[in-house]
Amino acid sequence: MRLPVYHGRISKAETEDLLASSGKDGSFLIRDSETVPGTYCLCVLNRTFVHTYRISEISGNWSVQTSKGVLPRFFSSVENLIVTYEKPGQGTVVPLLHPVEYKCYKIRSQNEDLQEEREYMEILGI
Repeated sequence: MRLPVYHGRISKAETEDLLASSGKDGSFLIRDSETVPGTYCLCVLNRTFVHTYRISEISGNWSVQTSKGVLPRFFSSVENLIVTYEKPGQGTVVPLLHPVEYKCYKIRSQNEDLQEEREYMEILGI
């Protein structure tokens, strides 16, 4: 998945820290699910609590498990899913208002004949 809000394999605790540091209701990010391989988690901050919704792909269409009683909807891309849930009343506790993005920098350092490549993560929009 190549989206600015996708954080890969970060833990639930790391997710909560990132969203809490944004301090804004409606802050959100996407991460890999820790419990269901091949699915993702849409994590949204509301007050001091992080709500997690599972995103999965079925036959090329994307769906998110939202509030009870809300019928599942399918999207051709995760981008379309996000755009829909930016609006109020779509099934998430609050609209997706503040994307918590990341940016990676690759830095090369040389030690005689050893060349290391390190990846650093900078959280944007916080």
